[in-house]
Amino acid sequence: MCESAVAESGFDVIVVGAGAAGMMCAAQAGQRGRRVLVIDHAQKLGEKIRISGGGRCNFTNRRVGPENYLSRNPHFARSALARYATADFIELVDRHGIAYHERNLGQLFCDDSAQQIIDMLRAECEDGRVRFAMPLGIDAIARTDDAINRFAVHTARGTFSCHSLVIATGGLSIPKIGATPFGYRIAEQFGLPMVAPRPALVPLTLPPETLQRFAPFAGSSLEIEAWCNGARFREAALITHRGLSGPVVLQVSSYWQAQAYGGEEWAPVSFNLLPGVDAHAWLTQHAGDRALLANLLAERLPRRFAHAWCALHGWERPMNQFRMPELKAIAEALSDWQIVPSGTQGYAKAEVTLGGVDTHALSSKTMEAAACKGLYFVGEVMDITGHLGGYNFQWAWSSGHAAGQFV
Repeated sequence: MCESAVAESGFDVIVVGAGAAGMMCAAQAGQRGRRVLVIDHAQKLGEKIRISGGGRCNFTNRRVGPENYLSRNPHFARSALARYATADFIELVDRHGIAYHERNLGQLFCDDSAQQIIDMLRAECEDGRVRFAMPLGIDAIARTDDAINRFAVHTARGTFSCHSLVIATGGLSIPKIGATPFGYRIAEQFGLPMVAPRPALVPLTLPPETLQRFAPFAGSSLEIEAWCNGARFREAALITHRGLSGPVVLQVSSYWQAQAYGGEEWAPVSFNLLPGVDAHAWLTQHAGDRALLANLLAERLPRRFAHAWCALHGWERPMNQFRMPELKAIAEALSDWQIVPSGTQGYAKAEVTLGGVDTHALSSKTMEAAACKGLYFVGEVMDITGHLGGYNFQWAWSSGHAAGQFV
């Protein structure tokens, strides 16, 4: 149970943040016999868990590997993911009797409610006699000269000391449930480098002139292939009154944002509207048809979208009126339709945060800062960003478990 006050002040471990990674780390440390305190400014445990997956929590994915994560240090996640894998978390879920189901692309969801995952983590913490102090804000954190109590955490309800301090405060996504840059400030305070944070898994916006041209598309949903900056995904896309959304757009948005890592200019996002189809061969087969190009495309695309797309390009003629060079140009446009976004819908609509504490400064085995013994970072606060589909929760479980074995 969460407590508003804690009688004792000295702990082996203090975890700042009662989310997925923080509770996993606290439970592991507590079950090792460590005296653990979790501090969070929120009223409730695991709010991001509670709202995830439409309230059913996409808690992991059956197909997790380092290739599903974006980071300036691409091999960092490998060790933790191998030592606490998808199968390990599924075993925990099974042990707590939580029913779940698999959706497309290996995504696992609770049958009932995301609250079951929160209750499971709380029960694991209770097994480790973990104490909670929340809601409670932190005024300051300081390093001490004491070899046993290396950190002092100052709050309105007194100062708590600890040997190991874990920062599990998450990123900047979804500020309405309490996201803050607190974890980044602590990293900077202790001299750790940062990778500039940006919204990730986020809808993309379009410039006004493009939006005006796209108005007839608004509300269209279709399965396409999208790619940018070396990453390629095939899922559903949604054209909205503000720009582009849907799973495939959220996926590719992280890589579009990541271009800024190298200081490059924004590049277009490419879309294949007919994935798995040789568009040029298909169009050539119908070169003599009297049907409008739009009506032919409507065999494979939503009709309203097909007509609006042809109107946008000025291709509103029957197939038998296009010359072969024109059919080639149409095929190229269908296979590589390039759109340059103007930005994103920001942290309010972002699933997670790209960037964060630079993992080059952390141990991939323990999550401990090399330059500050006893200071650990887990979860979204780090520069590890997973794909959409349960990968970010798996990183929370894996990184939290890794740190929990050593704090």
